Amino acid sequence: MTVRKSLKIAAVASALMLGAVGCGAGGGGADDDTILVGISIPLTGDFAEPGKGVERGYQVWADTVNAGGGLLGRQVKLKILDDKSQAEAVVADYEALIAQDQADLIFGPYSSRLVIPAARVAQEYGMLFVEPAGNAAEVFEQGFDNLFYSGPAVADNSFDFLVDYILAMPEDQRPKTAAVATMDDPFPKATAHGVRDRLAAGGIKIVVDEEYPPNQIDFSTLAAKIAPTRADVVIGGAAYQDAVNLIIALQQLDYQPKIAGFTTAPTHPEFASALGARTAGILAPTSYSADANVPTNAEFVAAYEAKYNHKPNEDEAAAFATGQVVQAAVENVGCAEQGECQQQLIDYLRTAEVPTVVGPLAWDEDGRPKGASMVLQWQDGEAKIVLPEAAAESEIIVPKPGW
Repeated sequence: MTVRKSLKIAAVASALMLGAVGCGAGGGGADDDTILVGISIPLTGDFAEPGKGVERGYQVWADTVNAGGGLLGRQVKLKILDDKSQAEAVVADYEALIAQDQADLIFGPYSSRLVIPAARVAQEYGMLFVEPAGNAAEVFEQGFDNLFYSGPAVADNSFDFLVDYILAMPEDQRPKTAAVATMDDPFPKATAHGVRDRLAAGGIKIVVDEEYPPNQIDFSTLAAKIAPTRADVVIGGAAYQDAVNLIIALQQLDYQPKIAGFTTAPTHPEFASALGARTAGILAPTSYSADANVPTNAEFVAAYEAKYNHKPNEDEAAAFATGQVVQAAVENVGCAEQGECQQQLIDYLRTAEVPTVVGPLAWDEDGRPKGASMVLQWQDGEAKIVLPEAAAESEIIVPKPGW
């Protein structure tokens, strides 16, 4: 055992003794009338835009629970820290939330890049770790036994319905070439490479295969590599601003792909205001639709709109679902605090199926969800579900309209 880990365990043990925390006792991080939930999310830095969405989803969950009488009859209090999109900060935040603030429960951050170090801290302290935005393959390859992802699919399979559609197209209509560009970050890279590998295996030639750093702003050089190829398909593994900047750079070169898919950015309400009519035909994997007919979704959407004056997107929904998953575990086990209770919560979720606003969730032994993402497409200024056919709000448009 490392000295660092020994000190952390000692700090927790000391705090537990001082706070008289145990299964069935009052929460260590709050008084007997409240349950303290510790959270670190990126409110500044590379992931600030989706991070703020996650914060909104967590807030609506807490408001909803408290309006309904609380959790185990106690009001929920959120303590949210800004990790600035930095792994070092997220580690320090969760150590402080658990050991110093004595949070009863913790919820995960945004981005696989931040989830992995945060989950490692949570596991060292024996805490349940449900997270809304870390679904890259490597998240589930760390040996975590406390982690659960609150979305329907892992990153590698996020665009599977789109790939299935492309490979099923008649030979004379099927794309022949594809360009792939991705941020060097676990989630977007896993998504983009998942598409790349399946398209290549299906006989589609990959003419551009590029990665760029998370802090890149200027995409003129990358666009200049993609545009001359006239690739039939362009896939971007992106967060938010990088996708917007790359799309604008491609549009400026009058590159017109038949199919254009990007992760994350097209699911944000700001996407349309950033690009206007130039969103036409852009595709994205999504775990959520505000119009989905699943239990509790209508109530979530109403509560969210009342608070923020617009519909929630998948980041807010995944955060709300995180709360629902933890809430189900707490209510079924009957406790919510540090100590033995945390293992009971983990054990419960290992075999549970939890109804959420993103659909029913169940997990394998590594915390992978047993489901698949839908695919949306921007049509006439609105994002509409187009795949799979069973969930479609509109037919997919291929080739896409010019942008």
